[in-house]
Amino acid sequence: MKSSLTQNAAPAINSTLHFLGNLVTFRACSADTEGSFSLIETLTAPGAGAPPHIQQDEEAFLVLEGQYAFMLEDNTLHCGPGEFVYVKPGTRHAFHNPTDKPSRMLIVNLPGGPHESFFQAVGEPVEAGTQTFPPVSAPNFPAIAATAARFGIEILPPKAQ
Repeated sequence: MKSSLTQNAAPAINSTLHFLGNLVTFRACSADTEGSFSLIETLTAPGAGAPPHIQQDEEAFLVLEGQYAFMLEDNTLHCGPGEFVYVKPGTRHAFHNPTDKPSRMLIVNLPGGPHESFFQAVGEPVEAGTQTFPPVSAPNFPAIAATAARFGIEILPPKAQ
């Protein structure tokens, strides 16, 4: 986990972080919306995504380009451009890009703040607007899970097949 950002500093609009094969660009932050929501644009590398997790905030995804597979509890939804997925608080969920090309989506978190702070704590700052994924090393999931817990996010082990 590398970050030159402090967990208390608000992310700058249009700043970008790399985390687990995702380029996360802050489009609207809780500081800009009086804490109501965060809006993040995410470019996801082929095969990359987010591990299974639950949180107490609401989350919504709008696919802009490519394809995503969303896991919601025991269901998998395959979504393409224009498709929307809503995740209620406490719902086990994950996503990944099942294709061989990058995919892009918008993510809304309500209220704003917890996910922003988590991404800042674990993400690696990259040049704003970059669409080139940095080399990915093996993630330290115990450290990521411990950091996520500080922001009300519980990282879960993958469900056995």
